[in-house]
Amino acid sequence: MADISADKTLDAKGLACPMPIVRTKKEIKEIKPGQVLEVQATDKGSTADLKAWSESTGHQYLGTVEDGDVLKHYLRKASEEEEKQETKHPHTATLQELRERIDGDEKITVLDVREPAEYAFSHIPGAVNIPLGELEKRFEELKQEKDIHVICRTGSRSDLASQKLTEKGFENVKNVVPGMKEWDGPVNNQH
Repeated sequence: MADISADKTLDAKGLACPMPIVRTKKEIKEIKPGQVLEVQATDKGSTADLKAWSESTGHQYLGTVEDGDVLKHYLRKASEEEEKQETKHPHTATLQELRERIDGDEKITVLDVREPAEYAFSHIPGAVNIPLGELEKRFEELKQEKDIHVICRTGSRSDLASQKLTEKGFENVKNVVPGMKEWDGPVNNQH
């Protein structure tokens, strides 16, 4: 693949989700429509995050080049006509509400959209793990009539996942905020 020339480079190496996205949002404001931003990241989940974020804002995700441990993501800034207002999934649940439903043994599906390694270290017992980047291909593993609570580390990937599921016709989808980093309920781990 030929070298892509970027108009601006953002160093997001060593940053965990959601920081690469937070920095990207800021940087993309600094370049002109049509220009290309190169985001250098080491967070494995950043590819799926940036792809989904680009889709939700109208900016164009051009692709990712792996350079050793570094993922170089290329995004083209949209013109004002192309840009979409960043949408948020309207239905949310708090960690407390989720916990009450689990403790009450209600029939709900907890969908964890973090990367497999994050899930392995600590997840809600019984949660289904489908990383955000694989959701497009695997959504049929979920039952549409189920009450689905989507969770990630902070609530940003799960927000994008909730929007995707709603587009696919799922009606009972809630984005759990703020996510696993503040979950104090029971967890399983596999390591």
